[in-house]
Amino acid sequence: MTLKLSSYKGTRDLYPSDMVLRRYVFDGWRAVMECYGYKEYMAPMLEPIDVYAAKSGEEIVSEQTYSFTDRGGRQMVIRPEMTPSVARMVAARRQEMPMPTRLYSIANFMRYERPQHGREREFWQLNFDLFGDDGIYADAETIEIADKLLRYFGASDEMFTIRIGDRRLTDYIMKQYLGLNDDEAGRAIKLLDKFSKMPREKFDASMAEVIGDEALIKLNAIIEVKDIDALPKEVLDSGVADNLRQLIAILRDERGIKNVHYDPKLMRGFDYYTGTVFEVFDENPENRRSLFGGGRYDGLVGLFGVEPLPVVGAAPGETMFIEFLRAHNLIPDWVKNGKYYLDIDYRIIPLGEGADTMKYASEVARELRTLMGGQKGSVSIDYTSRKSGAKTKAAIKATADFIIYIGGDEVRNRTLTVKNVATGEQTSYEFDSIEQMARDAFQSKADRYAAKFNDVEEA
Repeated sequence: MTLKLSSYKGTRDLYPSDMVLRRYVFDGWRAVMECYGYKEYMAPMLEPIDVYAAKSGEEIVSEQTYSFTDRGGRQMVIRPEMTPSVARMVAARRQEMPMPTRLYSIANFMRYERPQHGREREFWQLNFDLFGDDGIYADAETIEIADKLLRYFGASDEMFTIRIGDRRLTDYIMKQYLGLNDDEAGRAIKLLDKFSKMPREKFDASMAEVIGDEALIKLNAIIEVKDIDALPKEVLDSGVADNLRQLIAILRDERGIKNVHYDPKLMRGFDYYTGTVFEVFDENPENRRSLFGGGRYDGLVGLFGVEPLPVVGAAPGETMFIEFLRAHNLIPDWVKNGKYYLDIDYRIIPLGEGADTMKYASEVARELRTLMGGQKGSVSIDYTSRKSGAKTKAAIKATADFIIYIGGDEVRNRTLTVKNVATGEQTSYEFDSIEQMARDAFQSKADRYAAKFNDVEEA
């Protein structure tokens, strides 16, 4: 039997160059989150199915989870999202954790759904949540972070918009303004959530079946609203839109986020949202779609038998985030080329296989690794019996920055011959000057990238 070379449908093999891009994105996410005071956590890959059945929604549980019965007879799932897990974790230590608490994680998830552009069965995402603050400024901070996550990588106003809504406002429109009962309102909300994925004729026909023709006319008028102040007077006079109006004002006037606007069609798919909801949209004509979103879900922690906590959070996904960076040409050349910024990769090439040559090569490698300390990078030795030219070509192909040649002269004189791959220059150093060699190597690479990637250094 011949085994398949491809990975499981909806998953990806990540080669070293792919991991450089992932690391670039994840490091940026961590920098932004920790700048805002968020602390990293992690939850198990497996959870009991009832953790998700409680609030994630019927579609997630019944159609999209990888579920199984373990050997103890427990019904388990591979996590399809993080929100219920982190709510469980906070509930478990509710009395010990200082409030408000800011938490984030970068983790992988599995959902059984049809793979398509930007959507996979295994995916990674950043999850960040603020627990214990029910105020409007907590909502504003969450949306500000969503904005900052894109701007950290060089995005500007015209590249994306932030669409914002409020479940309380939506509930009022559905039940009070349109006069729907709970069942009709729930079905109408789910249809609105699919508005952008359906032909308009099909949407109208499906919605008319749920709410009736008269209510559909009123709803369609609201769907066309672009400014919250353009909502019907009856809705505005109720005061239910005041919170959202204030939030938009805070984002625009205090936080300088001008590309935010009200979208009455914005629902978000999960059942647990209770207040503010938002989504970030890519405005590139070739990639115009939702990138990620989030919102307030104040009732989830209380499902675990403790006092409820207000929570607001969001979850950018890696795949869509990278698609955004690609669409707007925001991935630096050094990442595209598979080299992480200022990582120094040394390749030591012994010119011969004698015991003294190999011993000295190992000594040089140990000293370099010690000097590198916490700096990212690598030191490797080519132990093969190939000719030096073949070893050099292999080192360059492996994206080495500096090649250190060690032959008979180097062993006898305890020196190093170092080639800068980028410039082609070769320099000789005494072994006792290896620390200076490492400094020169780092400075050489820093100088080459400083001007081009000044924004990255400042970030």
